[in-house]
Amino acid sequence: MADADVPARSGANSVELGGYRQELKRTLGPFQVFAISFAFISVAVGIFATYDDVLLNAGPVGIWLWIAAAVGQALVALVVAQFAARIPLSGSSYQWASRLANPKIGWGFGWLTFCYLAVAVVAVDNALASQAFMPLLGMRPDEGTARLITLAVLLVQAVLAIASTRIVSMINATAVGLELVLVVVVAIALVVAVAVTGDGTTDNLTSRGVTENAPDYFAVGGGLMIAMIMGLGTLVGFDAAANLAEEAKDPYRSVPRAIVGSVVAAGVLGLLFVIALTVAIDDIPRVSASGSPVAAIMRDQLGPVMERVLLVAITFAFFGAGMVVMAACSRLVFAMSRDARFPAHRLMRRVDPRTRTPVPATILIFCLGVVLMVALPGNALLELITASTILPALIYGSTIVLYLTVRKRLDRRKGAFDLGRFELPVAVAALLWAAVALFVLVTPEDAVVPVLIVAGLLVTGGLFFLALLIFDREALETEPGDVSVFEH
Repeated sequence: MADADVPARSGANSVELGGYRQELKRTLGPFQVFAISFAFISVAVGIFATYDDVLLNAGPVGIWLWIAAAVGQALVALVVAQFAARIPLSGSSYQWASRLANPKIGWGFGWLTFCYLAVAVVAVDNALASQAFMPLLGMRPDEGTARLITLAVLLVQAVLAIASTRIVSMINATAVGLELVLVVVVAIALVVAVAVTGDGTTDNLTSRGVTENAPDYFAVGGGLMIAMIMGLGTLVGFDAAANLAEEAKDPYRSVPRAIVGSVVAAGVLGLLFVIALTVAIDDIPRVSASGSPVAAIMRDQLGPVMERVLLVAITFAFFGAGMVVMAACSRLVFAMSRDARFPAHRLMRRVDPRTRTPVPATILIFCLGVVLMVALPGNALLELITASTILPALIYGSTIVLYLTVRKRLDRRKGAFDLGRFELPVAVAALLWAAVALFVLVTPEDAVVPVLIVAGLLVTGGLFFLALLIFDREALETEPGDVSVFEH
């Protein structure tokens, strides 16, 4: 832990304070760190992919549940930022739990996060192919073609992530800048178009649309509750900046601010975007039945040219988000491996001396993506991707419990992010929200299979944990950062 009397300056020696050598290169400035978390959230991508679920299950009025999700996730982000301000190391929650609870609990955090990120890479890139790139080129929906495109995208992202963190951050920052401009410009353009043409109405904001006579609309697991998934599925991954903290300049300040700022920015911009989209609907049943309501609304109000511009921007945003997820997952693998807590750890901890990136760990994420694309049939892949939306709620809820357990032992670093006297009420409120979010995700009838998949991942992790206890107990009992135990 950091000394409370030491001011938070550049954070250049934070890795050494954690007991490691600085192997990764510090190249990320404040906006680039923010862009990492914002790109993972990718508000335009999230709304593009889930707005149809809101219209079909809750009707246009369901968009207002975005506010509840944004406020709740912001509370979670504030708690996560408290950890990031004190332990700015790659591996984020794995490091926090290992150091503040014990290495065994830390391993559990690491396993959950690895499962989530490894699946998320495939989910983002497959959505890029099927929902943005293929429609952009006028290609008919075809699962085989989408999978081939996904494999090509995974390969390009892996090559770029291996080549340079600076390249990743430049592409990502560009994608985020484009997305920010896109969301604002499109929202304004839609409002202007509605005002000029009269095609659209503010009455949509209180309409149940095609769900007007739907049974069990207000029931637990019913249509209205399902609308919450748009916010819960989009406003996640804000802790990605913490996974790249060892490559950030001034991580004690920049990483916590990026975590909180990305959620706030995404929450506000996302709300403005969905309001503009909803007001601009001129035929609710037709738009609700379309494969991509966002694109349909754009085409109706702004013409086919703007629709294609949207698809280009969405494709780029998808690509940036996928690349960030891959980079974050590779850093987690690297962080666990240098503590000998990941399979083939001696290989996975290696950092290329020229590029200063964890090459084997990045290749592993690419290979896992290939396996999922090639081996899993369509329905199984879809269920796995759906299951991955439950994992962030588990991870965030566990992180909040950890915080409430250890908060009295946390040091205060001068100048670093700190909630002060508000930390306890914020953490309690965040825990209540995490429980609500998990309840919302697991109660719908079609969540049975995803819940079973999550249970299977937990069992698999438990079996590997037992194997470590039997064959390599030292790896689970040695404090993180005690690298001398595992040197060659």
